[in-house]
Amino acid sequence: MNITHHHAVAGPVLRIAGELDYATAGALRGEVERLVLSQGQDLVIDLSALEYCDSTGITALLAARQHAQAAGADMALAAVPANTLEVGPAGDVPAGPTSRGPDQPTG
Repeated sequence: MNITHHHAVAGPVLRIAGELDYATAGALRGEVERLVLSQGQDLVIDLSALEYCDSTGITALLAARQHAQAAGADMALAAVPANTLEVGPAGDVPAGPTSRGPDQPTG
């Protein structure tokens, strides 16, 4: 898995490429925990290059949402692959329409 990030107008964007699973979920959690989020920002996680995600990966995405909420920020998933939606419910993590770009505001 490869994680890159950049800052958009609304807040940070993390792009995940490769597999998000038991072996790699800790790297995502660490990357998210290092982010300093401010109230009102949007954390966007771009999944356009995600090849595979298991339930551990979904749990890491939910932890990212909790991190954002604790800072008073919001989180959205961008370009969620259809096979990732089949893994199981991701709680109330909003998945933007697949046509939504990762640099567009969530709200």
